[in-house]
Amino acid sequence: MRGLFVTGTGTEVGKTVVAAAIAHTLAASGERVAVFKPAVSGLDELANGEEADHELLRRAAASDQGDEDVAPYRFGPAVSPHLAAEMEGVVIDAGRLVAGARAAAEGADVLISEGVGGLLVPLVRDYLVRDFARELGLPVVVAASPGLGTINHTLLTLEAARAVGLDVEAVVFTPWPDLPSRMQRSNREAVERLGGVEVETLRLLDLSDPGSWPNLRLGGPG
Repeated sequence: MRGLFVTGTGTEVGKTVVAAAIAHTLAASGERVAVFKPAVSGLDELANGEEADHELLRRAAASDQGDEDVAPYRFGPAVSPHLAAEMEGVVIDAGRLVAGARAAAEGADVLISEGVGGLLVPLVRDYLVRDFARELGLPVVVAASPGLGTINHTLLTLEAARAVGLDVEAVVFTPWPDLPSRMQRSNREAVERLGGVEVETLRLLDLSDPGSWPNLRLGGPG
């Protein structure tokens, strides 16, 4: 399986945007890109016309996958997948997640999979996002905020990934401002130095216009 697994230091740190930018970059270069996210929650909170994560990923990749193919589990409440499943009376099958990701990859040149929340978020009570990433065996990209607190959050995420043998391809700070502050520049340097990892940046994107997005090619997936 060729591809990348995009995780984050927490919620609302740009995981989906980073995954979408990577998928769009690869698709624009002629690759057949499949996208996958094991679970999506918070659908009840979307405003009229607002895209869900799996819809943005699919559009960015120019993929014809169905909703089920991209995100096998989709929930209304904006809570952790294991709790959302309990609230809706659904049992998440970890085996179905892995099989779904592999099936998506079979129909494409490259798979971009996005996690849910951070690496240690449970998909099932005893099955974490990190466990799912390990089963896929893809290099990991970490999305992170460039602001205050990111050094600790990002280095902890790197440690959590490497502790189970996951290969970290890069960290992406987003949204990166046109005129970064001294603190933001320092945060980037500190994570690169202490984490021993390449730190890329991604500016705020107009999600309605993928043609305006910058290329985000990270090493060459898998």
